[in-house]
Amino acid sequence: MDINVQFKKGALELCILVLIHERDRYGYELAQSVSEHIEVAEGALYPLLRRLVNEGYCTTYLQESTEGPPRKYYKLTAQGELHMRELIVEWKHFVNSVSSLIEKGSQS
Repeated sequence: MDINVQFKKGALELCILVLIHERDRYGYELAQSVSEHIEVAEGALYPLLRRLVNEGYCTTYLQESTEGPPRKYYKLTAQGELHMRELIVEWKHFVNSVSSLIEKGSQS
């Protein structure tokens, strides 16, 4: 098991929610934006997006594109924004706790 893959899976939902919160985005655009920061397989993204829609955190709509067929855009719902804010608090707490543990461990 590649531990880095597990880290990415845990952070991917938060990253996607933050990006959609900035502005509505379509799937490929989300994949590109995430890949600028962390390497992630595009195939991992679409099941997550489906789940976010099914859980009511996002909605979708089609918008015409000048570069081909209409694109499916993802938009954060009020419930999704609340969920994102909760995940941010949890993430910061988690990162601070792990960092603190690492600091203590590396000093001995």
